[in-house]
Amino acid sequence: MDALLSKLFSSEEEERYILDCMGYFMVFMAACTFLSLLFVNVPYGRYATSKYGFPVNVRFAWFVQELPAFLLPFCLVFWTSSAKTSLLPNQLLIAMYFCHYVQRALIYPFLIRGGKPTPFLSFFLAFVFCMYNGYMQVRYLSHYAEYPASWITQPCFIIGSVLWLLGWLVNVHSDHILRNLRKPGETGYKIPTGGMFEYVSGANFLGEITEWAGFALAGHSVHSSAFAVFTAVVLASRAVAHHKWYIEKFEDYPKNRKALIPFLF
Repeated sequence: MDALLSKLFSSEEEERYILDCMGYFMVFMAACTFLSLLFVNVPYGRYATSKYGFPVNVRFAWFVQELPAFLLPFCLVFWTSSAKTSLLPNQLLIAMYFCHYVQRALIYPFLIRGGKPTPFLSFFLAFVFCMYNGYMQVRYLSHYAEYPASWITQPCFIIGSVLWLLGWLVNVHSDHILRNLRKPGETGYKIPTGGMFEYVSGANFLGEITEWAGFALAGHSVHSSAFAVFTAVVLASRAVAHHKWYIEKFEDYPKNRKALIPFLF
């Protein structure tokens, strides 16, 4: 894989520059996405519509679209001269990334029960994003990121790591609650209860936003920060849409439950 990268980039300085540009471009795309989501919902799940392309089986879509976020970084770590993977801060940050995507790409899709097909456009854009972000995050961490030896004892890293872990746990637990809302043979939607769903409608989204915010704080780079911002924009919009949908659909929906931030929003 080093040979391929050497053909794509004339020097390490050029690749590092491209990685930084990718981070800034993701922030720009987050701003564009924020504006577009003021008018439309992300078209998958309960908001899926045929105008965004033919339907793709939901399990197949989740597996294939998330797989590049695991496979490409895996190749970058194990099949290139990863100059920084011997350093503990880099190892821990890469482990955080892989912990999420092993679950998201290799476990989560096969636990899905039912679910509406994903429009092809949503599936394709998610696939491209996972490839783009997977390369940006892990190539930077495995080959370019430099941290002082004491970085893992710094408040930024410690607090960020704790936030990442809490977010990951909330995300996984909330997905478990959503999967088990219906008994075998049941259809339709139900009000989720338990865990952080007692406080917010988008508990799974809150978990993932917290997870990547912690990752950004621990990683302290434009690349991780851009990912956290983009994630927050997309998932916050989805949490608000879900909250409105629940209120409209269920007359007995808990009045004190917020959309995304407990007690506040």
